[in-house]
Order: sequence, then structure tokens, then C-alpha cells
Amino acid sequence: MELTAGKKAPAFSLPSDSGEKVSLKDFAGKPVIIYFYPKDMTPGCTTESCDFGASYKAIQKLGAVVLGISRDSIESHQKFKAKYKLPFALLSDADGKVCEKFGVWKEKSLYGRKFMGIERTTFLIGADGKIAKVYPKVKVAGHVAQVMDDLKALD
Repeated sequence: MELTAGKKAPAFSLPSDSGEKVSLKDFAGKPVIIYFYPKDMTPGCTTESCDFGASYKAIQKLGAVVLGISRDSIESHQKFKAKYKLPFALLSDADGKVCEKFGVWKEKSLYGRKFMGIERTTFLIGADGKIAKVYPKVKVAGHVAQVMDDLKALD
């Protein structure tokens, strides 16, 4: 099922880098930015995460929350978050069920090798719990600025 703007975001509950369970419903009434990324400590994912980190205070001023999700372990998330001083929760989707619910678990190809992995995708979810915007196949440069513009336009 393709998730598109206007559809209700799938409910989920995942362990975070702090060891606590985080559920989408915890943020009811607030806009939520969920970015799915392939792997902790890789160049594109580090840049994207640090860009969200650098904009986090501005995102909070707009009343929104940022959640990063990958299939990495909680331990990996803890190291990644500490190394780059990320100010938001990183959630571990170890079994990939949430990635599948959001449709970001896709066949990818690298140097002619096909494999399954997370397609870098961001979802902007409105305060009503509905998807306001989907950013598939994210190009990291300028992405956070685009999300911020769309977040400002939500009101």
C-alpha cells in the first residue's frame, strides 16, 4: 500500500536509543517529521541526521518533533547519537515491520548487486495524524530546508 498525503500515518511503537518505547500516538496534536534512513554512521545518513539536528531548535519552535528510524540496533543508535550530538530520538526497527508499514523497505541496487534495504524517505505528519507530505528517494542536500518550509506551511 502506497502511503500518500491525506492518509492516516500507520501507528507504531518502537524502542528508542534511550531504551524507552516511542509510539506515534505519543505526539498526537503535534506535527511529526519521521525520516527513515539506511544505516547509522554512513556518510549520507550522518549528513541528513546532522542537518535535522542543526535545525532541531527551529523545528521545535514550530511545535514539531523529529524521529529518525533505521533497522540499526539500539546500541548502534546510542553511539551514532552520542558521536553527532543528535537532539532527537532514534528508533530501532530491527525486524523491519515499521519500514514495511511505511513502504520504505525496497529492492535496491548497488554496483549491479540487488538487495533489500531502506529507501531514504521522510514523512511529514500533521497534528491530525495524517500524512501531509511524503519525500521519497531523498537527496540529502537541501532536504531539511524543504521539510522546514513545508512544516511552516502546515498551519
